[in-house]
Amino acid sequence: MNPGARLYQLKKGGSNIIAGRRLKDNTSFFGYERSNGCVGVRNYVAILPSVVCATPVARRIADNVKGAVAIFHHQGCTQLGADLEVTLRTVTGLGMNPNVAAVLVVGLGCESMSPERLSEAIAESKKPVETLIIQDAGGTTKTVREGVTRAREMVRCASYVKRKPCDLSKLTLAVKCGSSDTTSGIAANPAIGVVSDMIVNSGGTVIIGETTELIGAEHILAKRAISADVAKKIRQIVRRMENRAKAMGVDMRGAQPTPGNIEGGITTIEEKSLGAIYKGGTTSIKGVLDYAEKPKGNGLYVMDTPGREPEALTGFAAGGAQIIAFTTGRGAPQGFPIVPVLKITGNPRTYENMMNDMDINAGTIICGKETINEVGNRLFVEILKVASGKMTKSEAFSYAEPVDIFRIGPTL
Repeated sequence: MNPGARLYQLKKGGSNIIAGRRLKDNTSFFGYERSNGCVGVRNYVAILPSVVCATPVARRIADNVKGAVAIFHHQGCTQLGADLEVTLRTVTGLGMNPNVAAVLVVGLGCESMSPERLSEAIAESKKPVETLIIQDAGGTTKTVREGVTRAREMVRCASYVKRKPCDLSKLTLAVKCGSSDTTSGIAANPAIGVVSDMIVNSGGTVIIGETTELIGAEHILAKRAISADVAKKIRQIVRRMENRAKAMGVDMRGAQPTPGNIEGGITTIEEKSLGAIYKGGTTSIKGVLDYAEKPKGNGLYVMDTPGREPEALTGFAAGGAQIIAFTTGRGAPQGFPIVPVLKITGNPRTYENMMNDMDINAGTIICGKETINEVGNRLFVEILKVASGKMTKSEAFSYAEPVDIFRIGPTL
């Protein structure tokens, strides 16, 4: 039994009823096993445009097929070199995410990111992938008609897959904070850190990102790296992000560019960073990932992402995260199309004011009603429930639109 599971049993009695089903212990969940050995916590058929021009057609197909989800993005053409490769890696990763059972790629036919190449890359995950090209199919109307027919059959086949008990080592959790205030760094983020340790100690994987919110705390994370090379990479991605800001005439050290954070009591980027890194718990950092890169093993990883919510969430999902735990002091409600986003606030007023958007009230720490460990244990159980099928509040509200891909090059 791992230390995290033992802590939960001591604190809460070890209940193993998750989503109405009985598990053998608190280190498993009910998920969908995939042919490549991965496990999904959702079972979507993804309608995936290869280029922004195909987005309206993908949307129309998904709107007419229950169980299908369209993943909209704004890229796929007039990009060059490494920038195009980032887009291809990201969109491929979204199609390969374990929460996706099958993929219908919808292309225009003249874009930079080849729909055929995209389909071939996703097919390496051994899931069903089909391709439709608008220009070849005879236009939008015919493509929608054919796409609906194919997507319906994909959904029917996916419906045969049933949930079964899966070990926590199959779970990848990404952690994020946004619209933060002082309670984020002293309550919600430390509670997430407890969960991160529990998952890593159970053989699972945790991804922490938001490179802008490592500035001023990178030396602390570097000390936790498993090797000098990993420590060097942590410092490199922070320096690179700072240089991007300096190229725009902004030095982020000693400043905080987000007005909402200032109103919430966070005055500098260093203050934000020192609270943000608590989300990663205390275990060793095994590696540094490029944007949208999948971890090469279990453990704790740092992904090089912006702090901006849509781009960070997209990078995590493309990197294989099945669930995202998102702390917010002031109240950020958004979710993601194919990955459940669990919202945790450390501010009791925010929870009361936005109860329909917040999944977990970590403000009980601020009020002295619970300890950080107790909230962390409660959150851990909630994550198992979400992994086993319980909807988050953003899922129930269908607040799942913000998909955006980090760009490193100009628009041509």
